[in-house]
Amino acid sequence: MDSNTETYVALKVEIHNWRWKGVPFYLRTGKRLPRKMTQIAVTFREAPTQVFRSLDPGSIAPNMLLITLQPSEGFSLCFSVKSPGRPFQLSDRALQFDYQQAFGQLPEAYETLLRDVMIGDQTLFVSADFTETAWRLCDPLLAGEKSVHFYSAGSWGPREADALLEKNGHRWALGW
Repeated sequence: MDSNTETYVALKVEIHNWRWKGVPFYLRTGKRLPRKMTQIAVTFREAPTQVFRSLDPGSIAPNMLLITLQPSEGFSLCFSVKSPGRPFQLSDRALQFDYQQAFGQLPEAYETLLRDVMIGDQTLFVSADFTETAWRLCDPLLAGEKSVHFYSAGSWGPREADALLEKNGHRWALGW
């Protein structure tokens, strides 16, 4: 069934201060994607000098830190490493940490939040100021003109979302 209801958004944001100058942040969320996950992907810039001169620079995946918040909390440091022996070849590998593997069964997120509410701990809650600022930033986007791009259920979203990153030489991280 086709729908014109907005269920997917992809955007590029920049933070205008000295620390994050020139660092793009790409965000996306949507319904009926291949899997439910919340992940932060930090893609490291290419080194100024080519370490592996015999390889095409475009063939080497960028180093990446993947922080997974859902469904299983943890992180992975992803990088290319020289495979043992000859010929010279790189393999993509990851150092991984998984909270459940390390600590066993974790409490559900709602268990932690409800416990914190009962004892008055607001560490995991946003303030009213934060919520108001979020709405102030989102309202103009919601009220503005929208162009709807269709995508198939079970895909990672419309082609236009990929093009958003590709025009700057990037691609979405889908985990390693």
